Amino acid sequence: MKEYSSCRPRNCGIDRNSTTGYCREKSSLHVARASLHMWEEPCISGSNGSGTVFFSGCNMGCVFCQNRAISRGEAGKTITWERLSEIFFELQDLGANNINLVTGDMFIPTIVRAIDSARQQGIKIPFLFNTSSYLNVDSVKMLDGLIDIYLPDFKYIREEDSVRYSNAPGYPNAAKDAIQEMVHQQPDCFFSDERKAKRKASENDRLSTPVYQGNQKIIQKGVIVRHLLMPGMLIQAKLIVKYLHEHYGDNIYLSLMSQYTTVDGLSSFPEIDRKVTNAEYKSLVEYATGIGVENGFVQEGEAAGESFIPEFDLRGV
Repeated sequence: MKEYSSCRPRNCGIDRNSTTGYCREKSSLHVARASLHMWEEPCISGSNGSGTVFFSGCNMGCVFCQNRAISRGEAGKTITWERLSEIFFELQDLGANNINLVTGDMFIPTIVRAIDSARQQGIKIPFLFNTSSYLNVDSVKMLDGLIDIYLPDFKYIREEDSVRYSNAPGYPNAAKDAIQEMVHQQPDCFFSDERKAKRKASENDRLSTPVYQGNQKIIQKGVIVRHLLMPGMLIQAKLIVKYLHEHYGDNIYLSLMSQYTTVDGLSSFPEIDRKVTNAEYKSLVEYATGIGVENGFVQEGEAAGESFIPEFDLRGV
C-alpha cells in the first residue's frame, strides 16, 4: 500500500512495503491474538469483555515492556484486511462490548480499510483505539469518523525520560498533539447500559476471575487517557495529571495505573527495577482528586502482582 511507502507513526520515513521498520514490521498485517479481554477499565470490559485484537510490533522501545513477544514481532500471524474485518464480527458475536485495537499504530492504513468494510456491513459495537500516543497527528486524522473511543497512554512529559526508558525522542509533544486530535474527534464521553451477552466469557478467555463484574455503564464514545505510574516518577505523573486536567477537564476520563512490573534486563536502569509503592500511588490519586479530577479510574490492591497480559497464542486469528 502506498501509505506505507514513507512510514509516519514514528516518522521513520521507511518504505515498509519492502523493508522492516523500527517497529520490526513490514506493511503486512501481523496479529497475535483476538479474544475477549476482561481486564480493561470497567466501562470498557464490563461483564461481557472487550473484543481485543493484539497487533504485533511497536514503534517504541520501552526497556520495561511486558509484551515483548509481540512488541518485538516474535509472535503473530500475517492476515489480510478482509480477515481482520471478519474477526471484528466474530468478536461481536461473542458478546464483546467493543472492538479494542491494541497497538495498531503501525497498521493504521490497513485498519482503516477493515473498519470501513465492517461499518458498511453493519457492525453494531464501537471501535476503540488503544495506543502509546507516539503518533504523527496525520495518522490520528486517518481514523476520524471510524474510531468511537480513544484509549491513549500519556507515558512521559519529560523528554529525557522518554528517550532513556522508551527510545522515543519527542514523545511528550507527540503525545500532546495526538491526544488533542483525539479529543477534537471525540470531545465528550457517552455511556450506555451493558447489553446482555450471548454467552459468558470462558476460562479460556481469561485465566482468572474477571476484575470487573456485574452491571456496568459501557463507554460508547470519548477519550480515556491512561498513565502508568513508574518508580521514582511521582512528580512527572502529577505534571501529566495537571496538564490533562487543565486542558480537558471533565471532557475526558483519566485512568491512573499502579501495575508497573519489573522485567529481566533492567540492571542498567536500577532506579526503575522495583514496584511502585503504595505511598507513591496514594499520593498520585490524592493529588488528582485534590485538583478537582472527578472522572477517572484507579486500581486497587496488588495490581502489579497480577497478570493483565494474555497468552499471544494466535487465538481467534
